[in-house]
Amino acid sequence: MTRFLRVLLAAGMACGVFASADRSLAKPLDIVFVNPGKTGEVYWDMVAQTMQAAGRKLDAHVEVLTSERNYRTMQELGFRVLARPDKPDFLILSNEESAAVPILEAAEAAGVKTLLLSNTLIGEDAARLGPPRQKLKTWLGDITTDLQTAGARMANALIGLARAEKWQSPDGKIHILGIGGDEITPASIARNAGLKLAVDAAPDVVVDRLLFANWTQSEAERVTANYLGWASRKGIRPAGIWAGNDPMALGALRAVIAVGLVPGRNIQVVGLNWSEDALREIKAGRLLLTDGGHFLLGGWSIVLLRDYADGCDFAAVSPRVEVKTSAITRDNLASVGDLIKARAFDRIDFARFRAKAGRCGQYDFSLDGLISSLPLPEGVAD
Repeated sequence: MTRFLRVLLAAGMACGVFASADRSLAKPLDIVFVNPGKTGEVYWDMVAQTMQAAGRKLDAHVEVLTSERNYRTMQELGFRVLARPDKPDFLILSNEESAAVPILEAAEAAGVKTLLLSNTLIGEDAARLGPPRQKLKTWLGDITTDLQTAGARMANALIGLARAEKWQSPDGKIHILGIGGDEITPASIARNAGLKLAVDAAPDVVVDRLLFANWTQSEAERVTANYLGWASRKGIRPAGIWAGNDPMALGALRAVIAVGLVPGRNIQVVGLNWSEDALREIKAGRLLLTDGGHFLLGGWSIVLLRDYADGCDFAAVSPRVEVKTSAITRDNLASVGDLIKARAFDRIDFARFRAKAGRCGQYDFSLDGLISSLPLPEGVAD
């Protein structure tokens, strides 16, 4: 190689031009994801599955270690990875229960680059460590979703339908039950804030209770049953149930049906996750919508790290990447239902979502972008 070509190649890699243009030279990546969820927990399983599907398309091996919803296990797994003689190129963490900070600090000492997914630093941790790449140089950034907007969109859907159907209680108000996942996780706080935002803008709406069900179907069924019994004794007509994830929405549906109400006919329920079970309930008319798509953060995180490794740094726009969620209703169910039902994430052309040369950090991770990336069914002309 001539000296001129070597200089030109070095300059191109520095600005991300060749990184996007000639990806055949990219080296395979070794990525470890410490999964904060439980084995079989739909959302976190799908996060991991989209990561691995993206890895297969983008020459990255993704190892998934599951912490089984135990923050001490999560920290132990992270520390073990960082103690390996052959360290990964990247470590992906989620700041569930604010447990990621010690791992981030250990990664800094070990020289392992990290990315936070879904839940980033909040409160005192955020104040102490500042933004990514400041005190912790190896903390590259975070990829999160705008869950406050999702929470508000879910609430507004309930409110709009209840107004149209005239489901007011005798006091003239629309009464809603809110079911949150927890009171401390950033993702839950944001969803709950969205519910509050929508209700604060609707003087004819009352959230009778915001109860917490630890993200589970069984606890949501219990708290919903208790609420419906209370509402009956108080002469309140429940119009809708806002649930912070799909399992809790499904638990609410069970409680609603148990007291003789007909979801979709005289009460509405909304959830969030884009889960297969929720899509089935939407098709049957019992669930109004499921917001989400945020499990795809798994796949999108691999896109970011592949680009970063190849010299196209997502921080050219911001080290903090925020992805918009979307609602699936009966109107758009057909476009993505099969993909989610089969978890056929290898159908997604993840390479198509990489940043273009000269546009590092600019991504279209929208629902429309996802739909357009999928192959057409056989027999359908382009």
